[in-house]
Amino acid sequence: MSGIIGSKINIRGSGRVAKLGTDGQVLTSSGAGVAMNYEDVAGGISWQSVVTASTLTAVAGNGYPIDTSSNACTITLPASASNGDQIIFTDYARNWGTNSITLDSNGLNYQGDDDTFDVEYSTDGQSVDIVYSGATNGWIPTIDEAVADVPVKGNQEGIFGFGVSTGVTNLVSNAGVVATDVSAVGTARGEIAACEYGGDKGIFGFGYSGSYVATTNLVSNAGVIASDVAGVGTARGNSAACSYGTDKGIFAYGYTSGYTNISSLVSNVGVVSADVTGVGTARQAAAACEYGTDTAIFGYGQNAHLSMTNLVSNVGVVATDTTGVGTDRSGLAACDYGYDKGIFAYGYTGSYFSISNLVSNAGVVGTDVTGVGTARRYLAATQYGGDKGIFGFGTTGSNVGMTNLVTNAGVVGSDVSAVGTTRSNLAACSFN
Repeated sequence: MSGIIGSKINIRGSGRVAKLGTDGQVLTSSGAGVAMNYEDVAGGISWQSVVTASTLTAVAGNGYPIDTSSNACTITLPASASNGDQIIFTDYARNWGTNSITLDSNGLNYQGDDDTFDVEYSTDGQSVDIVYSGATNGWIPTIDEAVADVPVKGNQEGIFGFGVSTGVTNLVSNAGVVATDVSAVGTARGEIAACEYGGDKGIFGFGYSGSYVATTNLVSNAGVIASDVAGVGTARGNSAACSYGTDKGIFAYGYTSGYTNISSLVSNVGVVSADVTGVGTARQAAAACEYGTDTAIFGYGQNAHLSMTNLVSNVGVVATDTTGVGTDRSGLAACDYGYDKGIFAYGYTGSYFSISNLVSNAGVVGTDVTGVGTARRYLAATQYGGDKGIFGFGTTGSNVGMTNLVTNAGVVGSDVSAVGTTRSNLAACSFN
């Protein structure tokens, strides 16, 4: 039974801790024991659907996965309870450290304290199993520990690369720190795009270097750029790219002798296919990112400034235009965040913008969010840290190098001072 009890109950003004006693008893803060077998505590729970709301009225006998990705949650416990009633709450998205849960004991005691005390749990990955012990001590936690060791989810590191007249790259750590320049490998070029493939690697492709090219450069899972690979498909610039289907990628749209909507699929070993007939409005300077667990979205762009989007299925099929949401613009960037959502941000339509638009895990684009950071275009963005994002570089009329971090709740941070060569028309992707 050792290790079942966590080290802390976060009860403001109390600091009391529940512990297991001998013979399976749960000890209250005063040391009194309530006889209870672990099997009694663990059994008979009816698990409910994931809770994303800011409030919940809990029912005894239920288990609740609580997703606080977007907001904190206040949970009202039953107004009456019988000895042995049990409820379990668990951190569905490992976000309680950012947005906590608060338990309202609703007239009953909680670990010996009345309901004037705030009972807050604020540790990522935590589960809280509470049992009603009687009027004196009321609800008491039998488990309140976090799962510390979880499978790594999402790529941990990123890379910015290339840009007008340069081929340098800058690695991004799993904490969002941008490194100094790494010497160029491959043809220096701008108007380039990049995405992930193979689950843990990346690819830069296409672009402009005095003329349009279809050249690609693979990125290893250690962030090392390979030399040029001969192009497949129509040479073009200002394409967008993203991954789909968990381990493949897609380049689409762009400009050659005119706007285009063709796409090129990337296999899970980094092989680029021949042109796929275009779907949707031909345009350049769009952006793309993943959403859900295996799908993607292209959005915005220039053929006039646009805001329509095109969803990509988990087999790489691009859908017809979806009516745009938010300010029409081009030269923006996009990345995913929070494991299953995305964000478009920045861009240009006669003036520079710093606004952003969130993408839900169903591919629905939200309305404009007030901009944070320097308004600019022709920047790049990538995932890092598994569930966060970073926008970087671009132009405001002259090249810049600042970056802006994105939290796992989709909040864009203020400018971080530039590191590396200031440049625009670059690309970025993640690796692991």
